[in-house]
Amino acid sequence: MNDKKNIKKAVALKYDRIKDSSPRVKASGKGPVAEKIIEIAKKHDIPVTQDSDLAEVLSKLELEEEIPDNLYKAVAELLAYVYSQNKKT
Repeated sequence: MNDKKNIKKAVALKYDRIKDSSPRVKASGKGPVAEKIIEIAKKHDIPVTQDSDLAEVLSKLELEEEIPDNLYKAVAELLAYVYSQNKKT
């Protein structure tokens, strides 16, 4: 039996502090598409984090959609991690 919970999902976010009021979904996919999103991110030295619950919720958003207010705290924590990783490099 194929458990849908075990299918890898990936969501790429972009946040431009000047143009955007909130981060936006730039790419989203599952299975092979998720693998490709992760591969491209790593190839371009974009930090990748793993949070299956957050990916599950974010994967329901449309491309270019801003994240909703109720997810802002979780995404802000993710962005803080990304910024800290950028400072290390």
